[in-house]
Amino acid sequence: MKTLIGGAIGALLGIIGMAIWFDSFLQLLAGSIPAMLLLGGCLALYLGFDELKDTWKKDEGVEPAPAEDKDRQIADLKKEIDGLKKKA
Repeated sequence: MKTLIGGAIGALLGIIGMAIWFDSFLQLLAGSIPAMLLLGGCLALYLGFDELKDTWKKDEGVEPAPAEDKDRQIADLKKEIDGLKKKA
């Protein structure tokens, strides 16, 4: 209940403040939009470059193991797990 009353009071004060200082609000909005675009663009560049680096590593990486090797590795790991279970 306290949160509801506090939220209503905050919304009412916000509406009054917007009515009184609307020009200042528009100036703040006009100044913050380029900053948000700049930060968003930098974040997109960083994420795109990071994804590009991942594809480069994938291209230079080791060839995937054949299916027989994978099956043998799985069998070896199962044996190792069973051995650890017996010890515990």
